[in-house]
Amino acid sequence: MSSRETILASIKGNQPEQHVLPDIEGFRNTSPGDPVAFCKVVETLGGEVIEIARYSDIPSYVQANFTDQARVVAVDSAFYPGGMTEWKEGDGRQLEQVDLAIVPGQLGVAENGAVWVTEKELVVRVLPFITQHLAIVLSAATIVPTMHDAYNHIGGPETGFGVFIAGPSKTADIEQSLVLGAHGAKSLTIFLMP
Repeated sequence: MSSRETILASIKGNQPEQHVLPDIEGFRNTSPGDPVAFCKVVETLGGEVIEIARYSDIPSYVQANFTDQARVVAVDSAFYPGGMTEWKEGDGRQLEQVDLAIVPGQLGVAENGAVWVTEKELVVRVLPFITQHLAIVLSAATIVPTMHDAYNHIGGPETGFGVFIAGPSKTADIEQSLVLGAHGAKSLTIFLMP
């Protein structure tokens, strides 16, 4: 027997006992998520929630509040008709100068203000992390109470990449001073639709 086979046999013979997974049904919630609680948490994390009635409300808000943002990428052209058009092709470096990215979110989580997005919505994975400012369009009807409910809705992976985004990028590691935009977007705006 070679040393490799000896090591593998030793590992195989030294497996821990199998245990039944704990029952988590008590954590599941059948009630809908609370948009008010979601908004409060998002704002506590440094984000901003803007309630809109339709996609056409987004461009006027962007023009009034992101006046110096010349390069806007909207994953759906209905979000911002005047945005950049040649952003999908390339290895991601074509997005390094993006000022504002507007992407759709699949669902929100009331307990922690997180929004689930996948590469299906993003088209280019790096988009929410390389942009200076991030805006997510979310339906209030998709807000769930807890992360347990979110994972229940997500189920198995349908795409190769998905991420929960909660608030703008921040860190307080350096001299315990809060820095926004340390590893990604400097601001997060949630456009919340009914």
